[in-house]
Amino acid sequence: MKRIFFFGVLIITTSSCTTEKPNFSPLSNSFYSDAKGSDSDKGTRNSIEMNVKENINASEISNITATFPQFKSTALNTEVTALKYSLQNYLYAIDANNISGKNKALKDFEKSYKKIQKLRQNLNSDDNEVLNRYLVRLKSNVSAIEDSIKKIKTKGNQ
Repeated sequence: MKRIFFFGVLIITTSSCTTEKPNFSPLSNSFYSDAKGSDSDKGTRNSIEMNVKENINASEISNITATFPQFKSTALNTEVTALKYSLQNYLYAIDANNISGKNKALKDFEKSYKKIQKLRQNLNSDDNEVLNRYLVRLKSNVSAIEDSIKKIKTKGNQ
């Protein structure tokens, strides 16, 4: 009886203590099922109709935000965090066909981008170059997504 009790406790303890590798992607699979818009939203003329999972620009935005460097300036790091957050919200909104959420996240992104441009004047030249590379890549990917959304909308309205 003690042996059965011991093995039961051992199994419960080991199975409850297992962990999975955390997924730090802003577009995790568990979020997709929760964030999708309702089926009634799919047929509207204002829907985005873009598959974020298969969009190379969206995946590059996710990769850039995951590898964004830290700087010595805490004000700059705080604004970079706000920029990352707005980009995650932007991608979530696109995936959920939430146009108003996408537009709000895009405005938040632009605000953070402008604040970072002001704060980067205090950086040394090496950090400034690194930050510039990241910002240019982010902005060009967001522009590419916006262009593809506009193309999808114009095709849908014809």
